[in-house]
Amino acid sequence: MENVLFWMVIFLPGWILIDGSEMEPDFMWHPRKVPQVVSESTFHLASPWFEGDAKLVTNRMCGIECQREQPAPSLSELEDSLSYETVFENGTRTLTRVKVQGLVPEPTPNSTTTAAPIRRRRQVYGTDSRFSILDTRFLTSFPFNTAVKLSTGCSGVLVSPTHVLTAAHCVHDGKDYVKGSKKLRVGLLKIRNKGSGKKRRGSKRNKREVKGGDGREGTKGRRLQERARGARQRKPGGGQRGAEGRPSFQWTRVKSIHIPKGWARGGSGDPALDYDYALLELRRMHKKAYMELGVSPAVGKVPGAMIHFSGFDDDRADQLVYRFCSVSDESRELLYQYCDAESGSTGSGVYLRLKEPDKKKWKRRIVAVFSGHQWVDVQGAQKDYNVAVRITPLKYAQICLWVRGDAAACAYG
Repeated sequence: MENVLFWMVIFLPGWILIDGSEMEPDFMWHPRKVPQVVSESTFHLASPWFEGDAKLVTNRMCGIECQREQPAPSLSELEDSLSYETVFENGTRTLTRVKVQGLVPEPTPNSTTTAAPIRRRRQVYGTDSRFSILDTRFLTSFPFNTAVKLSTGCSGVLVSPTHVLTAAHCVHDGKDYVKGSKKLRVGLLKIRNKGSGKKRRGSKRNKREVKGGDGREGTKGRRLQERARGARQRKPGGGQRGAEGRPSFQWTRVKSIHIPKGWARGGSGDPALDYDYALLELRRMHKKAYMELGVSPAVGKVPGAMIHFSGFDDDRADQLVYRFCSVSDESRELLYQYCDAESGSTGSGVYLRLKEPDKKKWKRRIVAVFSGHQWVDVQGAQKDYNVAVRITPLKYAQICLWVRGDAAACAYG
């Protein structure tokens, strides 16, 4: 049934509306000059314990109105939160202090709250509107092939040939790096080509046992072959090597992890949801297409206020799950929405599809990181949302610095 629904979404005219093309020709990306986040000094820190828990645990959030009424943080507060930790695969850790240059205050978004659907179960609202991407032609095609799986159980998105953007809580709980992040790996989807498997020694002997004897040897041979086949399909780290022509994961070690100090507070305070994002640098370069970063525009400048993201939800056993929905509300740092999602999808890259200036082409860019489920105060009442962390101009500058290593190369976003 899910396959039928997916094909309907792909080929019916509604897909054109969902994906944003030909709906509003004036909706487009507007490159803008962003502040610079410049590395000032780097210090060595003690190695982490790697004993944290990969679950999103924060104190009850300040409500949406509360966030709008709060004064913008001072420059020194911003520089402290945007300073960042880097932990390397050998367990060493550093802290880099930054300076912010060319900062222009951002306007506070106006409310776009709409009537919220009834919440039936955690993170899935009403009818489950997710689509499992099962056809290998789509799994290996942009934008679905940019989604990756983390060995800690989260999702992420490729943002360069060697970098993955994900949620900070997938690798750090605000106090310490989580269990498993010391030897963190990233799983990239691939399709195992027919005939690419290597023959195991003794395969001829097994075939002879199947053909000959009184039947007992044949049974034994079949059992040996099944056992060997299962061993070939199992892969350490929670992934599966698929059968011929089926999707599987190619696991790559992570060379380093960058986390903003606004999240990695350690013992000095609670992590701030506004900074629930992290960048992973892979040990090896991949050859897949990746998604470029973009500054998150105001919801009113997005066709239908529609966002999209794909990840590996826990309840669908290594299937890539795609979803789309309209944003219900926004603050300076967060997007509030009811996109159906389960655990495992956190860390997914939230993207928009808008038109390129002076071109007829449409382009997708990552504008937020899916963080997960939260309860917030809305006009004195508690409401639950699935929340994504927006890529603001400052966050764009910081993540771009992590990716490119040169603040001067990150002037426009």
